[in-house]
Amino acid sequence: MTQPASASRKLRILHVLRAPLGGLFRHVVDLTREQIERGHAVGLVTDSRTGGRRADETLDALTPSLELGLLRIPMQRPAHILDIPAALRVAAHANALNVDVVHGHGSKGGAYARLPAVLSRADKPVRAYTPHGGSFNYRSGPLIERTYMAIERLLVAGTDVYLFESGYIAQQFRRRVGPTTKLTRIVYNGLSPNEFVPVAPNADAADFLYVGELRAAKGIDTLIDAIALISQGPIKPRLVLVGSGPDDAKLIEHAVQRGIGEQVTFAGVMPAHEAFRLGRVLVVPSRAESLPYIVLEAAAAEVPLVATDVGGINEIFGPYRDRLIVPDDPQLLAATLKKTLTRPADQVRAESRALADFVKTKFKISDMADAVIAGYAEALAARRSRRSPANSSVVPSS
Repeated sequence: MTQPASASRKLRILHVLRAPLGGLFRHVVDLTREQIERGHAVGLVTDSRTGGRRADETLDALTPSLELGLLRIPMQRPAHILDIPAALRVAAHANALNVDVVHGHGSKGGAYARLPAVLSRADKPVRAYTPHGGSFNYRSGPLIERTYMAIERLLVAGTDVYLFESGYIAQQFRRRVGPTTKLTRIVYNGLSPNEFVPVAPNADAADFLYVGELRAAKGIDTLIDAIALISQGPIKPRLVLVGSGPDDAKLIEHAVQRGIGEQVTFAGVMPAHEAFRLGRVLVVPSRAESLPYIVLEAAAAEVPLVATDVGGINEIFGPYRDRLIVPDDPQLLAATLKKTLTRPADQVRAESRALADFVKTKFKISDMADAVIAGYAEALAARRSRRSPANSSVVPSS
C-alpha cells in the first residue's frame, strides 16, 4: 500500500505517557528510536515520580536524541482533578514546540494528549491514541468502569486517529465505547531482528518462571496455587518470579500460606533476556492483557511458554492458539505445567521454534513504526482536507 505523501516529510511528534515502566514504556522508547532514525523530531512527556533507576537510565540515554526534549511532570495514577491543569500544561508544551502530532499512550497519557482538543477548538496538532490495554483492561467496581468508559467516549471528540495495539482492544473499544467515524488502525507491537536469538536456561534454572509486574491482573496467585497443587505429589517444582509491583508482599505471604515459600524465589527486576535464563518454562497466567511484550520476547527467544487465552495473546500465537488455556483455573494450570515437565525435549524445542518463526513474520519493529507514521499521515491529510476551501461546506466521511 502506498503511504500518503506527508508520511515522507519530517514530522514533529510528542509522545505522552504516564509511567515509564513495562511494555508500554518499551513500546514508546522503541517507537521513538525508530521515528528518530526515519528523520522525525521527537519529544517525550512522562511522569516525574515513577520508573525508578532503570527508567532514569533509559531516559538519560535517549534524551540526547530527542530534538523536542523530555518533560517530566507529576501525573496521578487514578482519575484526579489535577489531571486538567496537567493536561493543559502538556498542551502548552506541545504548542510551544509547534508539534504536528501528539500521541497519547495508555489511559492517562491518552487523556493528557486529547483532553485539550476537547476543551478547545484549536485545529493543531493532530492527536493519536494507543490504549495499551489501559482503561479497557481495568477491573474494579461497575461504577468506576462505567466512569472510565464515559471518559473514553468524551475523548473521542479530541481524537484524530486510534492506533490500537491489538485486535482485542479494538474490539473492546467498539463494544464498550461504541462505533466511531474516526480513523482506526491496528498496529501490532514489534521486535527487532536481533531479538530472535534462542536463549537457553542456566544449568540450575528453576522449573518455571514468571516475568512481569506483580499485581492482581497478572494472575500470579493462580500460578502459586498451581505450584502448590503439583507439590502435593512427589514433584516439588521451583518457581522464580522476576519483577516488582504493588502485590509483592501479598504474593510472598500467599506462597508461604500455601506451603511452598521455599520453592518460590522473588528475583527482583532485570532485563527479560537475562531473566529467561532463570527458568525452563515461562508462565503467563494473566487475567487481562492487550498484546504483552513479554510473550513476544519469549517467543522470539524460543523460550517454552504456558499462557492464558486473554486479550491479544492469541493474536501472538496465531495458528498455535490452541496451546493457550483459560485463566483463573489453578487445577488446569497445574495439570498443564505438570505435563510440560514430562514432555520430550525435542518436541518442546520444535514447538518453540515454530512459534518464533510465526512471530518473526508478523511482529516487526520496522512494520510497527511504518504503520504508526502512516496513521499520522492519514490524520494530517484528513485535517488538511477538512480545512480546504473546496470542502468548507461539506461534512467529510470517515
